[in-house]
Amino acid sequence: MAARSDVVDQVSARLSLFVERMREETADYGPDAAAFVTAAEDTLHGGKRLRARFCHAGWAAVAGTRGIAAEPESLWDACAALEVFQSAALVHDDLIDNSDTRRGRPSAHRALESAHVEKRWSGNAVEFGRAASVLLGDLLVAWSDDLLESGIAHSPHADAVRAEYARMRRDVTIGQFLDIAEESAWSVNDDDEHAERALRVVSLKAARYSVEQPLLIGAAIAGADQAQRAALRAFGHPLGMAFQLRDDVLGVFGDHRVTGKPAGDDLREGKRTLLIAWTRESLAAPGRRLVDELLGDPLLTPDQIVSLQAAIVESGALDRVERLISDYAADGEEALKDAPLDAAALEILSGLARDATQRTA
Repeated sequence: MAARSDVVDQVSARLSLFVERMREETADYGPDAAAFVTAAEDTLHGGKRLRARFCHAGWAAVAGTRGIAAEPESLWDACAALEVFQSAALVHDDLIDNSDTRRGRPSAHRALESAHVEKRWSGNAVEFGRAASVLLGDLLVAWSDDLLESGIAHSPHADAVRAEYARMRRDVTIGQFLDIAEESAWSVNDDDEHAERALRVVSLKAARYSVEQPLLIGAAIAGADQAQRAALRAFGHPLGMAFQLRDDVLGVFGDHRVTGKPAGDDLREGKRTLLIAWTRESLAAPGRRLVDELLGDPLLTPDQIVSLQAAIVESGALDRVERLISDYAADGEEALKDAPLDAAALEILSGLARDATQRTA
């Protein structure tokens, strides 16, 4: 069974081969198209490859019960396709959130804006960067589909893989819409609904696409039966919830030197996360109004960030979210007990659960 480093290396190699094929197929499109392909390639560097690792672990959890040892080519293509789709989601996410950085480097729309300036093109560089990044994300989605479809073309389980992949794409798109909608809709919804609505966003935008669906895609490649799919779903969804809630905590309290994003970025972006919902629940009306006035201001000062962080901590919201993260992780671990899955793969799944919920970036 491949170790973490082997999975990362295999996926990186597969991505390199795919990008090279894309370069060859677009070689006569001119230098601007070549630069666009390079911009797409740049988004594929870095990251923890968690989705690929979950996909591989889902395959191993089922394959081991069938005595299958050799990883098929379709598995590596699916793992790589998930990472390409992740890059597409990040490009669009950074554009929506007006984020300047990603993984310590300029976000895609900012990099495209800079390219416009460096080439001394006419027109508005900012508008160009934003428009081009929409198309860049679309190109990456197309690439992910191409990579997956070519990989599973001869798989006996292609229909099952395709169904899981399609569900993932639909859910994350709806979840992304609900995320941005909540930044506007919160004001007309009852305060006691905010937490439920925030958790719905977590489920659709992140939990299923970050953990649950990659597991099920890998399992489908190995020919998972209904009981195995149910076990992986029962493990993957709560773990995915914990994964995103940890991301929400890091978005407010993370160290920018580790996360590659400015401290308090989610506060400047106005993210209506569970942290915010539970903070507002505990505050009197004046404190609640102050949070609402500050949240979403892109010009928040460091002192204002510290003030909001203090409000979240003092309200008890941070402790409540940390407990919920632990509860979700425990629910995931409980789902693995007596699951009809390979024992060695269960250890890998437990390790991935720790990586996903105890991370600092």
